[in-house]
Amino acid sequence: MGKKGSRDDRLSALPDDILVNILDRLNVREAARTSILSKRWIRLSSKLSHLIINAKEFVPESVSNPNASVDDLVQMNAAAVEGTKGMLARRVPGEYTIRLLSTTFYLRDVVPTSIGHAVGNAMATHKIEKAEFTVLTEKERLQCTFDDIVNYGAQFLSLFNECQVAFSGLTRLYLENLKFAESDVVSNILVTCKQLKYLGFLNCATECWLTFNVEHAQLSEISFEDCRFGKVELKWLPRLTRINFAFWMAYKDLPLSFGHVPLLEAVTLVNLALSWHEMVELSTLLFETSVRELHLGFRYEKIWLQPECLTRRLAYVFRPLRIVNLHSIPEGYDLTWTIFILEAAPLLEEFCIMVMDHPCEMKMDEEERRQGLYSEKKGVEWKSPTSNFKHHHLTKLIIFCFESYMVSYVRRVMKAAVNLNNVYLYDRLGCRMCRHRKPLKPTTFPPSKKHRCSMRNLLTQDIQSRARIQFLSCAEIRADHARMLLN
Repeated sequence: MGKKGSRDDRLSALPDDILVNILDRLNVREAARTSILSKRWIRLSSKLSHLIINAKEFVPESVSNPNASVDDLVQMNAAAVEGTKGMLARRVPGEYTIRLLSTTFYLRDVVPTSIGHAVGNAMATHKIEKAEFTVLTEKERLQCTFDDIVNYGAQFLSLFNECQVAFSGLTRLYLENLKFAESDVVSNILVTCKQLKYLGFLNCATECWLTFNVEHAQLSEISFEDCRFGKVELKWLPRLTRINFAFWMAYKDLPLSFGHVPLLEAVTLVNLALSWHEMVELSTLLFETSVRELHLGFRYEKIWLQPECLTRRLAYVFRPLRIVNLHSIPEGYDLTWTIFILEAAPLLEEFCIMVMDHPCEMKMDEEERRQGLYSEKKGVEWKSPTSNFKHHHLTKLIIFCFESYMVSYVRRVMKAAVNLNNVYLYDRLGCRMCRHRKPLKPTTFPPSKKHRCSMRNLLTQDIQSRARIQFLSCAEIRADHARMLLN
């Protein structure tokens, strides 16, 4: 008992600011439990600078989250409300700044409105630097029916109309699985949420597919994933730095355009292109931008990016590029077309390519592919008019799912990139869903040290390059490389 007491004494002897720092690292549920220790701990919990209340963390102990029933979600939502109200009620108005107030909840009954009013009241009485809403639905995207997303849209609109004070102070808002009967709802969100820095939509739509003009003075990041708003025109976003635009399968052409986005640095585009989808010409899309990072995902199907011959316009668009990531390229096709990026981006420093077929996410049945208008030929042909060009800034080449047929491609990049320092060649990526499936093709990744030595000699034969070639398994993925793997 003496030893235990001495440990408690040492913890209690710490100053308040250190203990508050410790509590800030806990989730709200754990931090709130410390208030039962003593009056001092009750006082400390009222000083927290980070209040992150997530309904997902209030799962009943007898239930695993993926199998939570509707009654469980109701209970989780109710706990999130009590957590939000309880933590805010302990605070003395104006005494301590809340650096982050983040709430994640489900659209269900009156619970969201209760949270909205509690957050709105907090904004009126406390200094809050960042306020976030993550609005979830009972059903996940793939489970939602048309009626579901219409009902969820109506529920959100009711919440939005009743909690204008809370929404007006939000700096981050994430919405999923909503369909709005009125086409101006999304515009009204932008008008009301004047402090937004981040806005994210997943599987959201409007009744009429009209052009959505996005204008906002504060937005720095925006994400549209599997949405149907009509054409999205980023008309005036003076602080926008990042955009994610994924899955425009319902549209023949990419329904996205840029207006005044002077600070735009990173663009992510992902689509599963069918045979009738038009190719995307980056020199047109990115004209008048200064994009430094470009992440393009092809979802193991048709290449939808149009290779372009070097022109003054293309050189102007690609000159700011420093990082390019081409993700989920279908297997077995010539990669020569990607060279056009190197030719047009003389300041490119990092080039990442992931080539992979993913059976558990692909349509494999020939009849289903025919009826779904999937492309029989997924690759694209392109011949460089300047085959002997030199690149002086590329220092890093990363290829995931490297196979022996890519040898000539890697050699070409190594020959062109005279200052290349590192070439990272990864084995085929693992997938727990595909583990029990028969591989579409046997891997030709060099399996042993001897094979890798032979492959390294083949890659460098007659090439003067200082690049270090590393063969790595998927278990050895570096943290900075893992970030290039788009979800």
